[in-house]
Amino acid sequence: MPALKRDNYRAPVDFAFILHPLKAEDLFKKMRFMQRWPFGLVDTVSRMLPPIFASRIDGVKSAHGSVEGCFIGLALTPEQFQKLPPEVVLRKIISAGKKATRTGAKIIGLGALTAVVGDAGITVARSLETAVTTGNSYTVATALEGTEKAARLMGIDPRRAEVAVLGASGSIGGACTRILARKANFLTLIARNRAPLERVADAIFDETGLAVKVTANVKEAVRKADIIVAVSSTAESLIDPEDLKPGAVVCDVARPRDVSLRVARERDDVLVIEGGVVEVPGDVNFNLDFGFPPKVAYACMAETMILALEKRYESYSLGRELTVAQIDEIKALAARHGFKLAGLRSFGKALSAEDINKIKDRAFKKQKEIGLKPVNNLN
Repeated sequence: MPALKRDNYRAPVDFAFILHPLKAEDLFKKMRFMQRWPFGLVDTVSRMLPPIFASRIDGVKSAHGSVEGCFIGLALTPEQFQKLPPEVVLRKIISAGKKATRTGAKIIGLGALTAVVGDAGITVARSLETAVTTGNSYTVATALEGTEKAARLMGIDPRRAEVAVLGASGSIGGACTRILARKANFLTLIARNRAPLERVADAIFDETGLAVKVTANVKEAVRKADIIVAVSSTAESLIDPEDLKPGAVVCDVARPRDVSLRVARERDDVLVIEGGVVEVPGDVNFNLDFGFPPKVAYACMAETMILALEKRYESYSLGRELTVAQIDEIKALAARHGFKLAGLRSFGKALSAEDINKIKDRAFKKQKEIGLKPVNNLN
């Protein structure tokens, strides 16, 4: 293992995870001195900052072992990820990966937009001597588990519902559609570029015999859907309050969010859940506030931990194609180590059974008011 440099004087770790602020305010949590700076100066300086050792992760422990890790932070915001040339962003991610390698990490996870730049981790993995994963396989597994649970609680039968995947041409979206095609009879794939969707649709027809719809009209497709899995990689929200029918269930996996925060304020008759949020086994301390309760993390982070616990120091979820076998395998490994869905959360808050029942009642009332026929339900 290479000698640790002074900026990584801490004891070596088993894994590392690269993250970045989802909005400028998140950047200020670590760099408070920037809070009073004008936006233009913050934007310029954050582009120039090197990756930082953000925090150590202690106490990840299952019945089969324990691991320690760290977060490596990039100062780039989602807007900068989209505005900067991809080769510039890739160099910054690779630089963060090299910093992670100096901590002793044997596997590195890519978080949020670091996982979608360029070829979705392949170039990063080739540029490092350390295994790399995007965490997308476990993200898919937990997102669909949460979606099924939310639909069931709202009384929606996926076999009779209009199901849509927003961002279906991406790595996570493509995998979601393949698995949803096992259960859904009415499936629509949505993305801004129609051509890649046609390829996904052809693959689904070959695998399952299900003929799915494809569209680049985000608003129209979302308005018709009863169940939506939102997994786009855009910097701005795509789903607004007026886009959702009463009683709709939305699993928002995207970070930054696909669902506007206005939905939380203006639509109390729809159920929006955060996808890919899990409880980590052990007495975990992330030593970093990313908006979750103790022991709760994103599934992409958890995948890195799971592979480290298994000592599977290999590049796992990379590129634009995920296999169903990969997703099934990581789900089984997660269960073996005690990782599990962290209940249902909506816009940063935990949802109780009472909360969901109230949403369901309001949705039914609104459906009656506007003459909308409810989806055949499970009750």
